[in-house]
Amino acid sequence: MVTTVTSFGRSGLYDWLLQRFTAVILLTYTLCVGSFLLSHPHLDFATWSGYMRTTPMKVFSLMALLSMGAHAWIGLWSVSTDYLTVRMIGRKANTIRILFQGAYALVLFAYVVWGVQILWGN
Repeated sequence: MVTTVTSFGRSGLYDWLLQRFTAVILLTYTLCVGSFLLSHPHLDFATWSGYMRTTPMKVFSLMALLSMGAHAWIGLWSVSTDYLTVRMIGRKANTIRILFQGAYALVLFAYVVWGVQILWGN
């Protein structure tokens, strides 16, 4: 049996709601950036850089980055507990699941740290 210790939230409902909330943030961010790109057909680096360097856009990008991390964690946790535990039986399945979750936790952490450095670095 998989305990809630490895999940992102306190319960399945909390995880489900959090994933839907992060999906709305990611959709809004995609529409915002997409509309900017469509409204600037001859976009140059100076315009793009100026747009992305504004504080509201940095904050919105940080929200999208953190939402991506949370959304991916919940999705991959759900998939790993469903397919690496239920489909495989025995101690080996738990070891594989824990290694998989640890590996993608490190990757997600690295992406979030890297994204923060890109957004708020010099």
